[in-house]
Amino acid sequence: MEKRVSRHYAVFCPICGRHSQDDGLTLSCSRDHGPALLRSDYLVKEFAPKADSEGLFRYRDWLPVTRTFPTRARTVVFQSEELSAQLGLPNLWIAFNGYWPERGASIETATFKELEAYAVLGRLPSDPPVLVVASAGNTAAAFAAVCSRYRRPCLLIVPRRGLAKMRFRMPLDPAVKLVVLDGADYSDAIALAESVAALPGFQAEGGVRNIGRRDGLATVLYASVEAMGQMPDHYVQAVGSGAGAIAVHEAATRLLGTGAYGRDLPRLMLCQNASFAPLADSWKSGTRELATFSADASRAVTQQVFADELTNRFPPYAVHSGVFDVLTESSGDMLTVEQAAAEYERDVFSKVESVDIEPASAVALAGLRNAVLDRRIPKEACVLLNITGGGRARLAQDHQLYDAEAALVVDLREETAQSLVPRIAGLFPDRAR
Repeated sequence: MEKRVSRHYAVFCPICGRHSQDDGLTLSCSRDHGPALLRSDYLVKEFAPKADSEGLFRYRDWLPVTRTFPTRARTVVFQSEELSAQLGLPNLWIAFNGYWPERGASIETATFKELEAYAVLGRLPSDPPVLVVASAGNTAAAFAAVCSRYRRPCLLIVPRRGLAKMRFRMPLDPAVKLVVLDGADYSDAIALAESVAALPGFQAEGGVRNIGRRDGLATVLYASVEAMGQMPDHYVQAVGSGAGAIAVHEAATRLLGTGAYGRDLPRLMLCQNASFAPLADSWKSGTRELATFSADASRAVTQQVFADELTNRFPPYAVHSGVFDVLTESSGDMLTVEQAAAEYERDVFSKVESVDIEPASAVALAGLRNAVLDRRIPKEACVLLNITGGGRARLAQDHQLYDAEAALVVDLREETAQSLVPRIAGLFPDRAR
C-alpha cells in the first residue's frame, strides 16, 4: 500500500529564483523569461537515508513526493575486480540498475527508468489526469509496470521498435493504454504525446522537465555515495536526452551543499552512438545551440543504431540548467562509440559478471574504455560507471513474462497527428472532456 508523507519541498526556478508550492504537475516557471529546468528545494539539507526502506524511497527526504510505495527498486553499487583490472582503474565502481538477484538488484523492468516512474507517481496529486508518456521503450515499460500496479491512468506512445521491451511479470491493468507507431522514431512519439497531453483531462509526464523524474534518477548517485563513502571524480553514462546526467549533477550539487563530500563536482563523461549523436555534435561545436538533423534522415539512421534508446532528436541541450550547462559546470565531455566497440563491451560484461546488459550500458562501458585509453580519465581516478539497464534476458529466464497488448497501432506515414489525437484520447472516454 502507498504511504502518505508530508510535503517537505518547494519548486524553484534557477533563472528568477521563484519558489512555489508544488501541485504535482508543474513543469515550467510561470514567469516571463526563457525556459529553464525547475528544481526541488528540500527542507532537509543533510544527506540522511532512511533505514526503514530498502528501495529508492530510502532517500525520500530528497524526493519530491507526497506518497511512497513499497518497492525494492534501487541502484546496486559494487566493484568488479576483473573489469577494474581490464580497464586499469583500481577505483572503478559500477552502479547497476536492473534485474540481478545475486546482487540484490530488483528492478523488474530492467532499467533505471523505473526509479523515475516511482518518483513521478509519488509526486502526482491524489486524483491525477491521464499521464502521457512518450518513450523509445524503456521509459514506457517502467511507467506501464508501476502505473499498472497502482492503477494510475497512463497513456504510453512508443515507436514499433520499442514494443520488444514491453514485457511484464503480470498483464497490464486496463488503466494503462499503449499506442504503437509504425513509420516513426522516438522523437515522433514525443511530438504526438505533446499534442495529446494538451487536451483537457491529460497531462504530459514532462520528461526531463519533471522534477520527479530527475530526482528519482538522482538516487543513483545517492546509493553510490553511500556505498563508496565519497563523491566520484568521474561519472560515465550513455545518454539520449541527458536527464540522468542532469539529475546526477543536481544530486552532486545537493551533496556538496552538506559539506561532507568535498568541493568538486564529478566530471560528467557522457556517451552516444557514433552514428547518431546530437548531443556530442552540439558539444563539439563549442556553442549552446543544438545541432539540427533532417527528420527523414534521422528516422532512417535511428532505425539502425545499436542503442535506439539514445536517439532523442530534441534533447534538452540549450535550455537553462540543461546538458550544455551541466557539462560546462562539471568540466565534462561527450564521447561517441562505434557499434562494434559497444557490442564487444556487452559481451565482456556478460562474460565477466554473468548477466546481460542493455545496449546503452554497453555504449557507456565502451566510452569508458576509450576515455581511459585516450587518457581523458586518469588511472588513479575514482570512477562511477552507470549501467543504466541490465538483466532483461535473466528476467525472461526466471519468470513468465506477458507481452503488452497495444490498444491502438497507427502508421504515421499514412495518418496525421490532427486525425490521431482524438482517436487516442478516445481510449480514455471517462477522462477526455
